[in-house]
Amino acid sequence: MASAKRGTASKGDGIIVFEDVPQALQAEKIIKKAGYAVRLIAPPPAFRMGCDLALEINLVEKPAIERIFKKEGASCAEIMPITKGTAELCEIVKISDLGNWTMVKAANMKMTFDKSSGVIVNISGGGCPDIPYLNIELVGKPLTQATRPKELGFTLCTVMLDRAFEECLELWQGGNER
Repeated sequence: MASAKRGTASKGDGIIVFEDVPQALQAEKIIKKAGYAVRLIAPPPAFRMGCDLALEINLVEKPAIERIFKKEGASCAEIMPITKGTAELCEIVKISDLGNWTMVKAANMKMTFDKSSGVIVNISGGGCPDIPYLNIELVGKPLTQATRPKELGFTLCTVMLDRAFEECLELWQGGNER
């Protein structure tokens, strides 16, 4: 079995691009299960191949990832390098202080939580069909007890909401460690 983390995706010198969102989500699970660090990102527009989602990887791990894909029957459009000056990965997360609340926006999705309780008070944005369901499932729950959006939904909006959720949870836990 692979070690917990063979590399760290923070090096970010490679990306895997996909034709659609379900393909990207499946690949993320497969690669993480094999013990490699990857991160879902919005690829630079010039590198998009039908899907507004990609995986950031350490390019040195490309041969191993290709073997994993072959073994698992997974596929991607392409695995390619990102070099300095070629393109910068799109930063899609913005944080807003709203007094008693903090709002985190990831692409077009927003999640707002109460600073004093850590309870999710609002979800907005997107136009994907699973967002009303996610709103019902998440609003009113503490961040630490809520199910991750990408475990409940299946669209790009869900992935972006999950990114906002991760940031909200990190902010909440970082600001409330005892």
